[in-house]
Amino acid sequence: MSFGLPSVKPKPGGFESLDIHEGHYGVPDVMTYGLSSTRPNVASSHPLEQSEKMYAKNKELMHMTMLRNLQGLHAPLRLTMELRAAEKVGRLPFLPSSNFMRDVLSGRDEEIGFEDFLNTAEFREQMGQPHAVLEKQLGIL
Repeated sequence: MSFGLPSVKPKPGGFESLDIHEGHYGVPDVMTYGLSSTRPNVASSHPLEQSEKMYAKNKELMHMTMLRNLQGLHAPLRLTMELRAAEKVGRLPFLPSSNFMRDVLSGRDEEIGFEDFLNTAEFREQMGQPHAVLEKQLGIL
């Protein structure tokens, strides 16, 4: 008996080929291709790491599937419509956005994560002049 729920088991990611451009002596050619980070090219060190990276996406997919099975097709469609409307709400580009409406719709407003106290807007390193940021977005500058 299947309820149509997505699998909770993590799917193993395959090894990707490293795309390192080497020069004449077998050393990466930094002057031609620039510095590259090897971290994205390295495979996961543990199967649980991939599962943790995909936790939020899997949780949302499971929630939408359960809503569809319990309440019909209208419930996930309506929730998706409200989430997209919440993403389109804009502010001026120099004002920080907390995405509170999206957090309420997804249920994250009741959770406390590291981004709640380690990445606050007043301690952000990138802070521009409001007029220059707005002119850049409008294409004036």
